[in-house]
Amino acid sequence: MKYYSHKFYIIAFTLLLLTNYTNGQQQTNERAQWFTDSRFGMFIHWGIYSGAEGIWKGEKLRNDNDYAEWILYRNRIDREEYVTLLDRFDWKKIDPEKWVLHAKNSGMKYVTLTAKHHDGFALWDSKVSDYDLGNYTNPKRDIVKELAEACKKHGLKIGLYYSHWVDWEHKYGWDHTREIYGITGDEYDQYWQEKVIPQMRELLTNYGEIDMIWFDMWIHHSRSVVTKKQLIQLKGLIRELQPNCLVNSRLGLSIEEDSDIDFKTLGDNQIGNKKEDFPWQSPATVAHSWGFHSLDTKYKSTTTLLKSLINNVSLNGNFMLNIGPRANGDIPYEVSQRMLEMGKWLNVNGESIYGTKAFNLRKNQHDWGKITCKETPDGFKLYLHIFTWPLNNKLNLTGISASPKKVYLLADDQKTELNFTNTNVFTEINLTSTKTNPYVSVIVVEYDKKPNIVDNLVAKTVDGGYSLLPQNQIIEDEFLILNPKENRGTIPAHIEIGKEKTLKWQIYVDEPGDKNIDISYSFQNESKESKLSLTVANKTISQVISQTGKTVGEPGQNWVIDNYKSNRLGKINFQNKGFYEVELTLYPAEKDQINFQWVWIE
Repeated sequence: MKYYSHKFYIIAFTLLLLTNYTNGQQQTNERAQWFTDSRFGMFIHWGIYSGAEGIWKGEKLRNDNDYAEWILYRNRIDREEYVTLLDRFDWKKIDPEKWVLHAKNSGMKYVTLTAKHHDGFALWDSKVSDYDLGNYTNPKRDIVKELAEACKKHGLKIGLYYSHWVDWEHKYGWDHTREIYGITGDEYDQYWQEKVIPQMRELLTNYGEIDMIWFDMWIHHSRSVVTKKQLIQLKGLIRELQPNCLVNSRLGLSIEEDSDIDFKTLGDNQIGNKKEDFPWQSPATVAHSWGFHSLDTKYKSTTTLLKSLINNVSLNGNFMLNIGPRANGDIPYEVSQRMLEMGKWLNVNGESIYGTKAFNLRKNQHDWGKITCKETPDGFKLYLHIFTWPLNNKLNLTGISASPKKVYLLADDQKTELNFTNTNVFTEINLTSTKTNPYVSVIVVEYDKKPNIVDNLVAKTVDGGYSLLPQNQIIEDEFLILNPKENRGTIPAHIEIGKEKTLKWQIYVDEPGDKNIDISYSFQNESKESKLSLTVANKTISQVISQTGKTVGEPGQNWVIDNYKSNRLGKINFQNKGFYEVELTLYPAEKDQINFQWVWIE
C-alpha cells in the first residue's frame, strides 16, 4: 500500500522521521559563544602591498589569481625596494577608527586585521624585528594599537591575523622558493623561536584582550615544514596569555585532530554547503583580491553577499567580509557601498542573523530560500529568508508538524499578522499584502515551543510541484554516487543505473487531485528491454526506457553531449490529503545503463 493515512503514518514512521528540533552547534565551547552569536565580521587586508595596488613598475601582478597582497613574492621584488612603497602612504589620513566605524555601520560585530601578512612586515612597533611600522614611520604608528583601542571604544571584538607559516622576510621563514632550494627543520625552528613566538607574545601582551588570533596555513601541518610540536607550542602560548582568545583551524590543526581549536576556517571565498555542530567561518571578499588591486572589477552584488551570509548562518556558520583599504586608508567605494547596504538590511533584519542557528530540516528543503531560528522567552521563532519571491504570493513551508502561533514580516514594526493555513506538516503563507525587500525579505514564524519536524520530506516548490532527486530520497543511500554536473553544467547531475535499482521519496500532498508525473533521464542504448515503473497512491505506471540520443551543448564548438530528456509518464489521482511514498524502480537490461536525473510531480 503506497498511500498512508495520517494515523498510519504516525504509527509507522514516527521513530524514523519525527524528531525534536535541536539547536545544533553543540560542540561550541564557552570561549566561542560570542563568535557564534555575532555571525558577521570584517576582515582587513592592509600592509605595504596596499601601496602597490597590484602593479609594480608598470607590470601587473604576475599571477591571474590577482591577490595583490602577494606582489612581493609574485613579482620577485627586492625587500629594500618593497618598503619604498610606504612613501605612498598618507599617514595624516589613515585612521583605523574609521574602519571600525564602517564595520559597525555595516552590521559587523568583530574586526580582524592583518597584523603580519606573508611579507613578514608587522603593523605594530615590534621590538622583535626591525621590519615593522615603528621603524618606518615618523612619528611612529602602531596600527594594531589604534585598531584595538577603536574596537574597544565602539564595542566590537578584535581579531589579529598573523602569518606564522609563511614569512618572506626572515632568512629562515617559509618562502615557496624553498621547494627548490630547501630548508632544514633546525633553520625553520630558528625563525619560529626568533620571530613567531616572541611576536605573538607581544601581540598577546601589549594590546589588552585579544578575542581571536586568525592564522593562515591553508594546508595540514603534515604537508608543511611546520611541526605539530611547534603548533602546540604556539597554541599553548595563546592559552597561557589569553585564555579566552579564539584560535582557528588554519593554525594547521584541524578540529577533528585537536578539540581545543575553536572554529574551522573554510577556503578563501568558500561558502558553506553543510551543517556543522562546531563553529566555522567563511573568509570572503567583495571583489576578488584581498589587498587593494586597482584593476580588480569582480565585485559581488549586495544581494549575493547577503545570500552568502544567510546561507552560512542557516548552516551554523559565520561570514567574515574583507576590505582592502588603499594607502591613504580609504575603503574602495564599491566595497564600502555594498557593506553599508548590508548594514541597512541588518539594521532591520538582524534579528534573523545574530544569535540564530541552523534549523534541522534538510539544507535545501525549500527552493525559495534559507531558514534560521532561535529560542525566545515566549517560545520559538523561524526566520524564512526569501531569495525567490513566489509569483503567486504563496509561500510553502513543508516538514514542520505544528501550526504557527503567528506569522509576520520581520521588517513590519507593527507585526501585522499574515494569513496562513496549516495542514499537518504543510503551512501555506499568504504574502499578498507583504512589501518585498529589494535584497532578501524575511518572514517570522512563531511557535509556542520548539516544533517537531518530519524529516526527509520533499517540499512543495514555489511552482506547486515536487522535484524528486537522487539526493532527497527518504533515506540517504550511501552506495548511491551522484555524478556532479559537467561540461559547464550542460550535463546535469545524475546517477548511473546499471542494474535494478529502487528509489523512494516521501511527499505530503495538501491539494488532492490529478497530478502529472514526468521523468528525466539519458539513455544511449538501442535496446527496447530496459524499463521503469513508478508506484504512488496505490497506482503503478510502467514504461519502456526510450533512447534519448545526443544534443549540442554549446553551439558552434563541436560540443556533443548525451541528451537528458523529460518524458511524461502519465497522470495519477491523489484522492486525499496526506503522506505518500513514491517508489521508482529502474530495470536496465544487461549491458544497458540508465542515467537518471529527476521525477517531477505537479
